[in-house]
Amino acid sequence: MMAQLQGAEPVPPTQVSSADIAGLVASARHIAVLTGAGMSQESGIPTFRDALNGLWERFDPTRLATPAAWRADRELVYGWYCWRAAGIKRAQPHVGHFALAALANGSRTVTLITQNVDDLHERAGHADVIHLHGRIMNLRCFACGRFGGEMRIPDDASENPRLRVVPEQCERCGGYLRPDVVWFGESLPAEQWKRAEKAASESDLFIVIGTSLAVQPAAQLPALAAKYGAIVVEINPSPCEHAEPNRLIVRATAIAGCRLLARDTHTRP
Repeated sequence: MMAQLQGAEPVPPTQVSSADIAGLVASARHIAVLTGAGMSQESGIPTFRDALNGLWERFDPTRLATPAAWRADRELVYGWYCWRAAGIKRAQPHVGHFALAALANGSRTVTLITQNVDDLHERAGHADVIHLHGRIMNLRCFACGRFGGEMRIPDDASENPRLRVVPEQCERCGGYLRPDVVWFGESLPAEQWKRAEKAASESDLFIVIGTSLAVQPAAQLPALAAKYGAIVVEINPSPCEHAEPNRLIVRATAIAGCRLLARDTHTRP
């Protein structure tokens, strides 16, 4: 299979077999992988909107994930993030996370880019993950931007969540520490985005797993990879909303798709 030549007419997506995928992985020298909420969902982590339940079911996401929401009621916002972080802390990487970690070998580079704010990829063995939307366990000062360490999650935050939690304060300026994630209306971390663009443009195989590509600018990465000659593979149970047209499709869950990618590689059960 060949990537589309630059300037050629787009071709419709092609559904491919497990043997095709194994061959592509075996011949690739620089694989870039973009993961989304579907990857974490199979570890029991709800998607962003699904996380609006329980105490927070009556709130709109825009009230809980914007700078304006923090200014209006930071204790409410922080309470929600403490509850989400507690659930992430309890979750465990699944076999798909370990399968992706096993892809890298001496002759192949694997760059992992994620839209997820959890640390499941790291716990599965990826030492350097590009987090486009930040990391929920990290804190930074809302006032001065200084890194504030890791979130101290109340012991009972998962079983007995509190609607409002007072955030910790910055040791330098006294401002309140917010989760180091990208809220609506904020730009992606410049360095992380720069690294993601570089990985996409240098890849010869770009794999999309568990994301509908509905969120910009991350949705641009597969097209960027294709522009520079990479083969783009989409692993998702249903079609992506804004997918690169010249892609190869594997209709599968994140776990099943990742197993195919690393089927000849020893992975943790």
